[in-house]
This record gives sequence, C-alpha cells and structure tokens, in this order.
Amino acid sequence: MNFNRLNVAALAAEGYNGMTAVETYLHGALDAKLMSLVKLRVSQINGCAFCLHMHREEALKAGDTDARLNILNAWQESRMFTAKERAALTWAEALARIAEDRAEDETYAQVKAEFSDKEMADLTLCIAMINAWNRIAISMRFLHAADKAA
Repeated sequence: MNFNRLNVAALAAEGYNGMTAVETYLHGALDAKLMSLVKLRVSQINGCAFCLHMHREEALKAGDTDARLNILNAWQESRMFTAKERAALTWAEALARIAEDRAEDETYAQVKAEFSDKEMADLTLCIAMINAWNRIAISMRFLHAADKAA
C-alpha cells in the first residue's frame, strides 16, 4: 500500500489494527458478495478510487458479474439485484448520506424487513467501516494498483 501523505497503519497501529479486526469479524458475519456490493456503493458515493478498485476485485472473486457491477451506481433502475441486496444498498446509501437522510424510520423499516437483528447490526458495522476506510484512503491519497502501474 502506498501512503502518499502519512502511513496511518504505522503511526496509529493500535487503532488501525482495531479497524482490521472489525473487518476480520465482518468477513465471517456477512455474505461476501453482499458485503462487496455495499462497500462498492458506499465507495462510489464517497469517491474513493482505492476502495472502488479493491472491492470490485473482491466482488468478482465472490461471484458477482461485470454486468451488475457496471450498473451499481443506478441499481434502483435495475432488476438484477435481489430484494435483500436492494435493502442493503438502501441502508448503505442512507448511512453514507447520514447528514441528509438521517436514517429515517421508514428507511430502517424497509431494510429491517429483509434482515434479522444480527444481520442488521453487522450490515451497519460494514457500512460504518467502509465509510471510515474511504475517509482514510482519500485523505492519505492511497494509490490503487492501476494508479501505481501508471
């Protein structure tokens, strides 16, 4: 990983390692394909090239397709996403835009209809984590693999 500004992993190792521990937990708690979709969508909203590159590769490894990933930014207009995926993407957008959306009760109820309490807690952690990672990667100017090659 290329840190163009500060090496947060080295300078704040305990905190960084704590974030990594949450990610390790989430990989056992959530479906990999669903988690990748959520991370990609939030990274689109936040404009994080590093995370977009990384999570697109993860999504493909988890069995997602180019067709779905290519239209993720307009998922509401597509029938290619399941009800559960649509609910997760709705929650991801609400939390990524929390200042505007406020995670309203109607949004919560819509999402909760597709997820158990435990799944909802894990999904919320996943969304919070990718928002945090996006902010670190963007602010420290992480370079993704394609940028390094260029």
